[in-house]
Amino acid sequence: MSFYESETFLDDLRTAVGSSIEIEKLFNSSVMITGASGLIGSFLTDMLLLCNKERNSNITIYALDLSKERLADRFEGAKTDELVFVEHNVNDEPDFDFQVDHIIHAASNAFPAAFNSDPVGTIMSNIQGTKYLLDYGRDHGAKRMLYISSGEVYGQGDLSLECFDESYAGYVDPTSARSCYPNSKRCAETLCVSYTKQYGLETVIVRPSHTYGANATKADNRANVQFINKAIAGEDIVLNSAGNQMRSYTYIADTASAILTVLTKGETGEAYNIAAPNSRTTIAGLAQTIADQTGVRLVFADPDEVQKAELTPIAKQVLSSKKLEGLGWKGRYDPREGVGRILDILGK
Repeated sequence: MSFYESETFLDDLRTAVGSSIEIEKLFNSSVMITGASGLIGSFLTDMLLLCNKERNSNITIYALDLSKERLADRFEGAKTDELVFVEHNVNDEPDFDFQVDHIIHAASNAFPAAFNSDPVGTIMSNIQGTKYLLDYGRDHGAKRMLYISSGEVYGQGDLSLECFDESYAGYVDPTSARSCYPNSKRCAETLCVSYTKQYGLETVIVRPSHTYGANATKADNRANVQFINKAIAGEDIVLNSAGNQMRSYTYIADTASAILTVLTKGETGEAYNIAAPNSRTTIAGLAQTIADQTGVRLVFADPDEVQKAELTPIAKQVLSSKKLEGLGWKGRYDPREGVGRILDILGK
């Protein structure tokens, strides 16, 4: 089933567009989105397409991905003249040449299996890929580039803190291969603000908390995706730990509206957490929420060696949302609502 056949999915897009503060600043402009077939990139693309259709916003969207075929599959039925597919690996120097007003860099290895199997590639896409895009934006008159970082930049934070704000540093072990993701995200953030300082290119950064949605890719093996896939298949949800790690979770419609809000209204050179106070729960708590709504059981088990390698060392990743809310943004969905909407979109 196409997402576009789901009234819940379309309602999510409309809500996200309506929650994006000053989205009108993007009207009659061009936006380049990397990782456009991924969880966040594809939803942002769908939002702008809906905005064009229902608000006549005249936004040209350059959707970048490793595969045009994958883009065509993801956006089947939604292709318009305002949506341009660009097949490109962000680790390579751009081989295209068009003017762009805004760049949203959403391409990155973002799930444990990718970190574990390709730590070098994870680092390079976050650092080299970001540099290529910053250079492109500088040389092609971009008004602003938004970098999608991660709440993982806070690493193993102080458990006594209620939540982590944007000024908190945390701790990331530089000698762990698992740190390929948070440390390269940290470096890319510094690269962005360095381009702002040295070249005057406007950059803004977002640090999403754990984002979940119906449009997660098939390759994504993050815990929340596995939980939902298992439950939809009618299988028990197996948790390979006690699941006591506390997390901020954000439904994709909220994450996407926050990203566009920061793009249009965030302060240049600043980073913003993406989270909401009503969306904090443990990993086990989220799993139980999914189990309750699908009628399956939550089962605890010991991890095997592969699963141990993919386990995160982060016991707590609860993010402060005050800075983002200071822009006028507000989260709409708690985990119970978000899970329910995913199940409805997927017809379960």
